Amino acid sequence: MSKALQTGPLCTRDALARALRTLGVRPGETLLVHSSLSSLGWVCGGGPDVVRALLDVLGTDGTLVVPTHTSDNSDPTHWSNPPVPETWWAQIRAAMPAYDPRTTPTFGVGVVPELVRNWPGAVRSSHPQTSFAAVGPRAAAIVEGHALDCRLGERSPLARLEEAGARVLLLGAGYMSCTAFHLAEYRIPAPQVDNAFAVMTPAGRRWMTVREVSITEDRFDELGAAFEQAHPVVRGMVGAAHARLFPLADAVAYAATWLTKHRPRTDAT
Repeated sequence: MSKALQTGPLCTRDALARALRTLGVRPGETLLVHSSLSSLGWVCGGGPDVVRALLDVLGTDGTLVVPTHTSDNSDPTHWSNPPVPETWWAQIRAAMPAYDPRTTPTFGVGVVPELVRNWPGAVRSSHPQTSFAAVGPRAAAIVEGHALDCRLGERSPLARLEEAGARVLLLGAGYMSCTAFHLAEYRIPAPQVDNAFAVMTPAGRRWMTVREVSITEDRFDELGAAFEQAHPVVRGMVGAAHARLFPLADAVAYAATWLTKHRPRTDAT
């Protein structure tokens, strides 16, 4: 039996680069990319050529940043997709491998981030759950100083990206993936939560619990739609993927106001 023919569109490295330039990605800029490889179509060269196309457009003076999150390094008490038996929890906490920015694989963020974290010259931030990886001249400055008790706030790469005037590219990804909105959660009243993970310390592996801001992507889709109505978000197609391009700082500022009004955290302490 013959298999169904690929439907495409066919995306080459050069075609992706042309589409990114048409969208407005500029040489020399700092770009935070949230991506869905499968949304692009059939990519000749696969994920690596998506990364190459992004780097082609950014050029040697540009910096590519991606989320390389590892949410599986967390307390099994909170796992729901799927949950695990309570009788396993203590053993999981004892056995969970400590986060290593050089070797720990990404979890749940797609193919492109996993490729970027392994890219020649890439550097990665030190948070065991919400790290970012970057390639380019501003990479080290963006990822350094990622505090253990600050997943996506002022002492995370998001704040450094804001300072650098970075833009966000949603490449086949929706606003539910937009980590920039989380930075706004640290600037408005929010509850505090305990957050636990396995981390390497000078004394060796340790299961650590820290107290920090509670974050959630709840209603980020509504927030994104409202943001598009209020700000000039560039929209276009890259292959078969819907793409959006906008300044990170604009998204953070708008989110702080919108979340305060439309999604207040009444349990804030």
